[in-house]
Amino acid sequence: MNIPWVEKYRPQTLDDVIGQDQIVKRLQRYVEEEALPNIMFTGSAGVGKTTCAIALAKALLGEYWQQNFLELNASDARGIDTVRNQIKSFCKLKAVGAPFRIIFLDEVDNMTKDAQQALRREMEMYTKTSSFILSCNYSSKIIDPIQSRCAIFRFTPIKAGQIIKRLRVIADKENLKVEDSALEDIVYFTQGDMRKSINILQASTTSDKSVTTEAVLDVINRAKPKSVRKMIMKALDHDFMGARDELRDIMIMDGVSGDDLISQMYQEVNKMTNEKIIPETDFIKLMEYMSECDYRIREGSNARLQIEALLSKFLIVKQEA
Repeated sequence: MNIPWVEKYRPQTLDDVIGQDQIVKRLQRYVEEEALPNIMFTGSAGVGKTTCAIALAKALLGEYWQQNFLELNASDARGIDTVRNQIKSFCKLKAVGAPFRIIFLDEVDNMTKDAQQALRREMEMYTKTSSFILSCNYSSKIIDPIQSRCAIFRFTPIKAGQIIKRLRVIADKENLKVEDSALEDIVYFTQGDMRKSINILQASTTSDKSVTTEAVLDVINRAKPKSVRKMIMKALDHDFMGARDELRDIMIMDGVSGDDLISQMYQEVNKMTNEKIIPETDFIKLMEYMSECDYRIREGSNARLQIEALLSKFLIVKQEA
């Protein structure tokens, strides 16, 4: 059966995990000591939290890891009944062929406050028989009593070079011809999300086993970075009508949504500032204008009208600076 590449190429051991070297070293220490405190993984999507949890369980529990490992997605099982029934029942059973049992709760920040309070109690009662691995995108949504009972590991977005290297390995195994520019576009749009990068690579594969820039852009349905930069440059050069025409092509011809375009404009302006094309003083004003435009679009205002108004402000930013 053809399975998604995300699962097909998921690292099976801690040594295979990339982009989180310091965290992997600390987790390997637990494996050497054959002990595991309650731990919490926090960070954005696609950076290796679930992969590390499963790899750690395999390393600690050995061949009987499946019998002693419970994985729950807290976004589905988010109520207090889940804690009282599934988790409590699992913790009561004795570990089979392993020193203890592991409960992995993914997206625990989606659990209700009552469920989190109940979970805290279970973590207290079964410390000798079970260990908990909690995973979340936002640790601020986890109640303090749970946070204080966990060793917290903060996962960072994976660097572009590491993602490209991993995508090349997958492409070689799948006998794909991949353009360098296509890989650069993938990491540009995914912003450190390995899972999303692999999914885009697989979706961009054409019938002749090649991945091109055009295929990637069709899958992502975003504007070409060159088009966004061209629009910004025209606005900064006081060519409002030219910038407006570029905006029309991006939003109408390419079908890019307003909120996606604002995000790309922010990425390009930030990149142009790092390249010294835009002075830092201008960048500060542009950030203010873009954040205001983003807020209005998300509140329901006409996206094209708001971005045209934003471009008009780009014309005067140098005068204000």
